[in-house]
Amino acid sequence: MTESTTINLSSTVAELQAALEELADPRFLAVNQRQGNDHAVNLTKLRAVAKAVKTNQELALGLWATGDTSSRLLALLICKPKAFSRGELDAMLRDARVPKVQEWLISYVVKKNPHCESLRIAWFADVDPVVASAGWELTVPQVTNKPELLDLPGLLDTIESDMKQAPDRLQWAMNHALAEIGISHEEYRPRALAIGEKLQVLADYPTSPGCTSPFAPIWINEMVSRKA
Repeated sequence: MTESTTINLSSTVAELQAALEELADPRFLAVNQRQGNDHAVNLTKLRAVAKAVKTNQELALGLWATGDTSSRLLALLICKPKAFSRGELDAMLRDARVPKVQEWLISYVVKKNPHCESLRIAWFADVDPVVASAGWELTVPQVTNKPELLDLPGLLDTIESDMKQAPDRLQWAMNHALAEIGISHEEYRPRALAIGEKLQVLADYPTSPGCTSPFAPIWINEMVSRKA
């Protein structure tokens, strides 16, 4: 970054956007677009900007309001997760159509907010598949941490009936839940494996060497074997 865009605690939204624009790289944009994202800033460099700015809720709100993906990702790193109301988070989720923005909103903000569980329940049942995918992703950690809050057989019923035809983002989240049920709950593992084999969702997903396939039967068996 040049001297004109040096980041400090008093930076404005416009200055931060200028800094992000300076960091934009068309090579990263091309890679990100393959996953449905539209930001051109290397995320390691974006995190460095956030570290320089530190926590600043006012700036975060201003950056989010721009609608720009890189700005919104930065906003999610410098905001105060507990400062958002339930309504604000619901509106943000519905406006966060870019996969990476939704991912960070859920992981870095919603999960740390006191309204997380009520939002999980509401989003899970939403008719918008993108919103519903957020509810499913918030359900995944509950499969392990608070299964008493869930109807695990009912989740498996829904996955078996709906996952094959679900839109990509919702399908991915449902598959994640299927794998987590199989990994964490031995009594439901045979059924989770059978559902995965029956539906064949993500069976042909390209997997890099050293990484675990997202195909639920492979994923479940691999993670269970690591615990043995």
